[in-house]
Amino acid sequence: MSEPRPVLHSESGASWWPVLWGPALAVVGVVVDLAVGGGTHWGAWSVAATGWVVGSVVWVHARRRACSVSLTPAVLRQGREELPVDRIAEVEDVGAPVGARVLGGGWTPPRGATAVPLRLDDGSVVLAWSHDPAALRAAVARLLRRP
Repeated sequence: MSEPRPVLHSESGASWWPVLWGPALAVVGVVVDLAVGGGTHWGAWSVAATGWVVGSVVWVHARRRACSVSLTPAVLRQGREELPVDRIAEVEDVGAPVGARVLGGGWTPPRGATAVPLRLDDGSVVLAWSHDPAALRAAVARLLRRP
């Protein structure tokens, strides 16, 4: 059995707090119904809250799979794509050429993420991405400086 590798940089891709929006809006709706009078629509608010929870659970789960970042001493994982760290040749002073492939399978980095250009061992440049690009760049640079 192999020993687990330490995680040097990690981003979840999404937090679970949007799941609470549905119940919170349902509570606000019930309070408004009570304030206005004329009866409270418990069933409708329950269905609305449940629908919102189900939809947001699906959305958050998908974002966590497609937009997460993880760096270990062996692998940089961007979404579902894994890049062996030993393929990365350079992270400092690498420009982002037009048309560089974005890791993780998208056309562009996920919304809110910033591209981090990486030069690979074959001379090509790919775009990693992170919500904290300085931290990812620093973690990769530390790995590349190891003997």
